[in-house]
Amino acid sequence: MHLIVREIIEGLGFDYINPDQVICFRSEGTKSDAVHARCWSLPRIWQQALQVKPHYTLEVISEKFDSLSMADKKKLLIHELLHIPKSFKGGLRPHKGYISQKIVNELYRKLEMNQEKSKEFGIRFF
Repeated sequence: MHLIVREIIEGLGFDYINPDQVICFRSEGTKSDAVHARCWSLPRIWQQALQVKPHYTLEVISEKFDSLSMADKKKLLIHELLHIPKSFKGGLRPHKGYISQKIVNELYRKLEMNQEKSKEFGIRFF
């Protein structure tokens, strides 16, 4: 999963996100039918207390995530990455104004186009 996240970050030019500070985590079980993934942040107070740089965790619920097509997995991960603000300091973006199905679909199309171009020119993102 981390390779897919890195591919998305680099393929969409999310240069404000350090992929080495994004941790991918698979978990099992949720009481919600709607939750397939979550984005977690390490708040500033914890960063200072632990003397670490900002980190984000992308958690996927394996029994829901695994059954998705690759396209839907990428869209879900794009959605979660959009919660990471450009400041990359430990906060999280809300849905309103930043994340919608339309935005995710547009970014997915852009990612696919960029990947096609990279294949055409023999360039790899990572």
